[in-house]
Amino acid sequence: MKRIFCVFLILATLCMTVSAASLSRGSRGDDVKALQTALKQRGFDPGAVDGIFGARTREAVIAFQKANNLTPDGVAGPKTLAALGLQTQSTGASSDVYLLARAVYAEARGEEYLGKVAVAAIVLNRVNDPGFPNSVSGVIYQPGAFDSVSDGQINLSPDEECIRAARDAFAGWDPTGGCLYYYNPKTATNKWMLSKPVLLTVGEHVFCR
Repeated sequence: MKRIFCVFLILATLCMTVSAASLSRGSRGDDVKALQTALKQRGFDPGAVDGIFGARTREAVIAFQKANNLTPDGVAGPKTLAALGLQTQSTGASSDVYLLARAVYAEARGEEYLGKVAVAAIVLNRVNDPGFPNSVSGVIYQPGAFDSVSDGQINLSPDEECIRAARDAFAGWDPTGGCLYYYNPKTATNKWMLSKPVLLTVGEHVFCR
């Protein structure tokens, strides 16, 4: 119950909603304020949080996009907004759920359903662990954390099963029992990771603390 409460607290705190599908230079209003706030929270300075998408905000958007392997066009479109933890009104799932689903699709789309939920649970376990960033986007985009971010697969659109797996993980299903790491033993080369005791194997992935 404590874990579920923490997850919903994170959602309530970090998941803002914007009405526009994209924001660009010249845009004005509360949607731009939400964008500027999200950028500032993640260390990208948009200047004053004044609701005016000017040159400084565009520079911050480009810097965020470059840091997160997104197309650096200075336009806060759906992928950029989702990566910032911003939910658009046209999106059926919250932005955190959708971003988590993208991570699941990128990392585990060939796995059985249990394996997809397990990968989603790893991300949420890290959110709740003081050794990692305290947001879904922070965990996923932490430098070096996931190969799918480095190679751009995180930007692929998830299927319905991956979205469902993300929702199940948010609802509290953790097949890993609190694990913080997983890897494919056929391809992993990190000695530190390989030295950790394996607690669970699902499909091609092993899970450990």
